[in-house]
Amino acid sequence: MRAVWLPGEAHGMTKSAAWPQGAPRVGDRAQLSRTVSEADIALFTELSGDRNPLHYDHDRAARTRFGGIVVQGGVTSAILNAVVAERLPGPGSVFLETHWRFLAPTRPGDTISGEVEVIAVRDDKPVTTLASRVVRQDGVVVLDGTAVCWTMDVTS
Repeated sequence: MRAVWLPGEAHGMTKSAAWPQGAPRVGDRAQLSRTVSEADIALFTELSGDRNPLHYDHDRAARTRFGGIVVQGGVTSAILNAVVAERLPGPGSVFLETHWRFLAPTRPGDTISGEVEVIAVRDDKPVTTLASRVVRQDGVVVLDGTAVCWTMDVTS
């Protein structure tokens, strides 16, 4: 995975009781990229039980409006789990809620980039609101929305 983290206009992190390791700032951004494979479909099918023919039956999927195999939405959105847990807000972060719209398909062989940008940070609790999206290698946004995260101190 390729990773990018870009601090917002106000550099540095402000420490507080709610954010002992320092709070992210509005405008901070992070990104991770990966290439999706047919093995990802198989792994997600094993995990979830999602055996929808759109994900594994080439002939049936070709006859749909998608025109071929598409990966499960959980595979596409999983890149955002990695960005949130690994980059921003970072280790100890979990989703409290997500509002995502799936706008276009992701297919095996696509390289997707999960991108987040901090749009709000609470001072009283380690809660961050993020604009979130997933973009294919051709620039098409396949997922767009927001996520609210809670970040626990996992340094000790």
